[in-house]
Amino acid sequence: MNAPAAAELPVVVIGAGPTGLAAAAHLIDHGIEPLVLEAGPAAAAAVREWSHVRLFSTWTEVVDPAAEKLLAPTGWTRPDPATYPSGRDWAELYLQPLADILGDRVRTGARVTGVSRAGRDRIVDADRDQQPFVVHVAHADGREERLFARAVIDASGTWATPSPAGGSGLAALGEQTAAHRITYRVPDLKDPAVRARYAGKRIAVIGSGASAFTALAYLADLARSDDGAGTKGVWILRRGISGSTFGGGTADQLPARGALGLAAKAAVDAGHVDAVTGFRTESIERDTDGRLLLAGEDGRRLDAVDELIVLTGFRPDLSFLGELRLRLDERLQAPVALASLIDPNQHSCGTVCPHGHRELSHPEQGLYLVGMKSYGRAPTFLAMTGYEQVRSVAAAIAGDLDSADRVELTLPETGVCGGAGLSDASDTQQTDGAGCCAPAPQLIRLAAPATVAAATEKAPTGGCCG
Repeated sequence: MNAPAAAELPVVVIGAGPTGLAAAAHLIDHGIEPLVLEAGPAAAAAVREWSHVRLFSTWTEVVDPAAEKLLAPTGWTRPDPATYPSGRDWAELYLQPLADILGDRVRTGARVTGVSRAGRDRIVDADRDQQPFVVHVAHADGREERLFARAVIDASGTWATPSPAGGSGLAALGEQTAAHRITYRVPDLKDPAVRARYAGKRIAVIGSGASAFTALAYLADLARSDDGAGTKGVWILRRGISGSTFGGGTADQLPARGALGLAAKAAVDAGHVDAVTGFRTESIERDTDGRLLLAGEDGRRLDAVDELIVLTGFRPDLSFLGELRLRLDERLQAPVALASLIDPNQHSCGTVCPHGHRELSHPEQGLYLVGMKSYGRAPTFLAMTGYEQVRSVAAAIAGDLDSADRVELTLPETGVCGGAGLSDASDTQQTDGAGCCAPAPQLIRLAAPATVAAATEKAPTGGCCG
């Protein structure tokens, strides 16, 4: 079958999450037809998987302007801009209505298995940029399809590819065999079946970010409950504990983030969680009762645990882009021009400059990685940053380089980094601050078990990844 002329083709957007749906809205705003392919059974499938988690960001920061413009004729109005949505709120009150208005432009149960140039594999140079993209799709009903596109925007995120427990970036020996006792997500302990899995058990948590904080706070709450007596957490850190381990505490410019760190610290102080530092997991074995035995690269072996929660970050799935020419940073697996701006050794979300099509471009013209996927393995990402990315990319595809090169985003001083959070926090407004990158103070000493409840009730927390 001959490929049609590129100008007649849609732009294929991979992923119907917050950034992918926003990309579709911006393309429509430029008169370009999008086709959004979502592997999951519904739009915002990944967000729905952490529906119990509350975002750090308010509604003001998680609604894209072009999407809101598209929704306005339907009578849609943004929820209270000062409140913090949960993942469920975000999906049901904004993302699903947006997908509904896009209609047939969004196809669910459509997994992209490969992208290339029509008639050109990775090696071929001749007329490469003149050929449309060819996108191979596997549908949930078993059908396979080949689609053509004038450009491809990959907003597939990183949710489906969590990092493993192994300290070297590879799965620990025995990790796959023990999969039935491991989760790579923050568990929803309000779900009765999930709660029963962890109640009264000894549970190891590997990780040092906001998701790990959340899991620790959840386990502490479970340990204090009537049905959770005997629950014990073991917090495994690859580094030692320092003044910055729990964030800024009460001095954090972001009360929501500070409260989350304080909740995790209180879980340790109250004895609901034991911390093991400098431990890099090499293998996971099972004892005669089927419990998990973790061994470290330094030869240490930990007491057996019943369950393991691995929260070591995410990484991009680049497998279906193998026939395209990418230029990625060798460490972060992010576009080279973007990598220096988001290096977690130097930056958190609030110090990342707004950026667009030029930083996101590759040798393969017309291909863009956006949203969380553009950050590769870097852990901090704002929904607002993703919206600015796709605004610029859509303008570039439309040929409006003046708009594409113009920065139209000012990150709020209280803008926050991605991560997980507590589901039962109130919708307290954030106070003014000087950004999310203030130097962390010394570790705050908290001894009272009640601190966890106080911290979790004061401020909502959660991931704001797009």
